[in-house]
Amino acid sequence: MSANGGYAGRVLRVDLARRAWRTEPLDPAAALRYIGGRGLNMDLLYREVAAGTPGLDPANRLIFGVGPLNGTLFPGAARFNVSAMSPQTGILGDSNAGGFFGPELKFAGYDQVVLEGRADSLIYLLITEDGVQFRPADDLRGLDVWATDAAIRAELGDDRAQVAVAGPAAECGVKFAGIFANLVRAAARTGMGAVMAAKNVKAVAVRGLRPVTVADPERFAGLLEGLNAEIKAHPDYQSRRALGTTRLLASLNNLGALATRHYQTGRFEAAPEVSGEALAERFRTKGKACFACPIPCSRFFRVTDGPFAGLASEGPEFEGLAGFTSRVGNTDLALGLKAVDLCNRYGMDVIGTSEVISFAMELRERGIITDAEADGLELTWGNGRTILALIEKVANREGFGDVLADGVRAAAARIGRGSEVLAMHVKGLEFFQAEPRGLKGYALGLAVASRGGDHLRSEPSFEFSNDGVAGQRRFGATEAAFRLEYKGKGRLVKHFEELCALADSLNACKNTVVNMEAIDFDRAAEFLRAATGLAFDGAGVQRACERTVNLERLYNAREGLTRADDRLPDRFVKEPLPADSGPSAGSVVELEPMLDEYYAARGWDLKTGLPSPAKLTELGLEAEAGQARLRRTSD
Repeated sequence: MSANGGYAGRVLRVDLARRAWRTEPLDPAAALRYIGGRGLNMDLLYREVAAGTPGLDPANRLIFGVGPLNGTLFPGAARFNVSAMSPQTGILGDSNAGGFFGPELKFAGYDQVVLEGRADSLIYLLITEDGVQFRPADDLRGLDVWATDAAIRAELGDDRAQVAVAGPAAECGVKFAGIFANLVRAAARTGMGAVMAAKNVKAVAVRGLRPVTVADPERFAGLLEGLNAEIKAHPDYQSRRALGTTRLLASLNNLGALATRHYQTGRFEAAPEVSGEALAERFRTKGKACFACPIPCSRFFRVTDGPFAGLASEGPEFEGLAGFTSRVGNTDLALGLKAVDLCNRYGMDVIGTSEVISFAMELRERGIITDAEADGLELTWGNGRTILALIEKVANREGFGDVLADGVRAAAARIGRGSEVLAMHVKGLEFFQAEPRGLKGYALGLAVASRGGDHLRSEPSFEFSNDGVAGQRRFGATEAAFRLEYKGKGRLVKHFEELCALADSLNACKNTVVNMEAIDFDRAAEFLRAATGLAFDGAGVQRACERTVNLERLYNAREGLTRADDRLPDRFVKEPLPADSGPSAGSVVELEPMLDEYYAARGWDLKTGLPSPAKLTELGLEAEAGQARLRRTSD
């Protein structure tokens, strides 16, 4: 495939055991089938990693992928995907992050980088357009994300190199350790950092000087002008610019749908003191955007007084902010920022970390475990000393931290005593800081997501619209537009899953593509034609995204998953939200009827939850389906 526009046209293969590398051309037919990023990663992972491969086995692949619009001025096309078999969940592992690493990989001339095998000693990789250097990293062992980034940039003598790091938590085998670029840009979910560390790779540094061209520059520039103008005119633009995702803390609290004290209620009494608005007023210094994005939705902050004076960083996002305030019952905003900073430096997922800590706190509250079992720490809600100490213990797999370091599902299995019903996860992956009983489309999305309990596989934000006319027109049910209704949510989630697959395959930001709905499949096809010169059309783009979702379903089916695994913890389907949850009080998730509607919309079998032969034939996935069937019949 020639790099005449959009795509770099090359896949970089890195054999870690032999310290060898080679390039191969990107297949243009695969590009049309899967677009890029997540889609192409999934195709390669399905073909090359056998069913049942342990996540930390050298036979696992670790795939970095970018999309055809990375490195252009398309707004928010700054992201990258990292994919592998997950060591945390035992199913599909995939994570996504923004910043500047993704575009730099494209500038180096690659659409994918595939790490194979395991190095015989700790190394870091330097990737340029000329190939790969295998550099010793023994002196980096144990260094945190920030120190590693600084050391590699100093060694290279190049502050513009982009570095993705597996922190010390990954080296210690924490199974929800991520890969961190630009210090705080976290491909944090499903344990991709643990996979990288198991391959004896401390970091991947990239420096590129190749220009990224587009096939039709005039057309592309015209499309960009129109899209940027629409984004800036969007009613959400100013609040996203000022607060980013942290705006969700106050808004979800007002709805009674904020994860509070481990989902025991939907409202946090201290929300005004720990909200995004409070963060902006007390600690924000200036805004920050990813590469080529018109929305500087992140921010730099500095704490100027109190015990955490001098703490300065970028962020946090809503998940970290709420995770270490409302979820754990902490009312001290500065302490919450310190907790997020520790996770970033150790290289751990803030969602997974805040879940295992809040899980332990509820277990103690219910008398299932004692403080003595937690190394003498007081497992009381909001206990700052305990929160920070547990982050350290988990990162180092020390004492009680070792119990928590494989994720909440494994921790519950290890503790027993009925704790399993209080472990908030789906398929082994902890989920976000919103209350599923107050967001029923999101609840369904969590149950069916291919990574496990993951809101970012669907993000059906339309259910906040309260526009019943649009709900009927778009999804066949007025109820689809209302967050506490369940009808229409199967069709809603199907649509937004495919829109999320589009964002991840373009490697563009979901804030614009999904939440603001700035791009539909037809418009994406226009951009792709102008960028690549390939014959993309709207129906084909939608079909590529649908194909990706179905292939991910087959990947998990190959590991034995069926409809029985598309479930939520009992709390959300059996226990109504309490009266103090305001507008969401009394709500439970009607999961089964939503699943029926979702499977019907997808063309999947209602009993098994697996894609039907007709759907797989329609998507051209017959060969892949054969592999999945072989796995199921051999078990």
